[in-house]
Amino acid sequence: MESDSKQNVGVIGLGIIGSRVAERLRQAGHRVYVWNRTVKPIPGFVASPGELADLADVIQIFVSDSEALRTVIAAMKGRLESRHVLVANGTFDPETVASIYQEVRKTGAAFLDAPFTGSRLAAESGGLVYYTGGDVRVLEQVRPILEASAKSILHLGRVGEASLIKIATNMISAATVGILSEAYGLVEAAGVNPERLVEALQGNACCSPLVAMKLPGILARDYEPHFSLKNMFKDAQYALALGKQLGVPQPVLSTTASVMYRSIQEGRGESDYSVIAANHQKGSPVESAAAKKS
Repeated sequence: MESDSKQNVGVIGLGIIGSRVAERLRQAGHRVYVWNRTVKPIPGFVASPGELADLADVIQIFVSDSEALRTVIAAMKGRLESRHVLVANGTFDPETVASIYQEVRKTGAAFLDAPFTGSRLAAESGGLVYYTGGDVRVLEQVRPILEASAKSILHLGRVGEASLIKIATNMISAATVGILSEAYGLVEAAGVNPERLVEALQGNACCSPLVAMKLPGILARDYEPHFSLKNMFKDAQYALALGKQLGVPQPVLSTTASVMYRSIQEGRGESDYSVIAANHQKGSPVESAAAKKS
């Protein structure tokens, strides 16, 4: 007999993370319904966000940006009831998240601000970390759902505050990979074997799990997306807008965002954000692909 703890769960947005979270939920025994702007041959695929709201009580939302979040909320709004909990799992600007929270409350449904950290492999293995903002009682209600794809769940404050902290952490990731790419480029241009850089970093305080994760791909010129350049650039734009609003100068992030933008203009937006290192790699597979498109 099926356990009462198993719920009807919806997942909106079937990109790198959302598709894997949906699979983790299925493996955990939940009844999973999914929707994506582009139709995908995935079990439980429904015709619209509204239909998904009819079928699911807890809905995880992994769409790409704030405008997409507004669109799916509008599509579900007329069907939301007190039984629903909407969990905003993408990285969205805090103002939009707070505004949507107020809209959702008027329907009687609950809302949780819950961006995550972790890429494709973490989602596959249940290793995401969710940063949550909102009513702790709502978090406890959906904790079993989040635990299907999480190794840790942190409560960080009110709705919007978790989104702000996620944006702040992505600032650090973007700048770290930016300077790692430049360091790699310096070594490469000097004719030194980049493997020596790997060896040197292993015992250096500047090394981090992110550096250890991204540098091998850079050396192999393998930019399969774990977190895409276009999404990292989007998050940098959110951070820069917040900096302007709050009066916080951001020269490092501004420079990194300019580098990312140029790489997107060269056709690299769908690649992993470490692809900015391809600026230092003549004849890289990414450069060759971009050249063919032009």
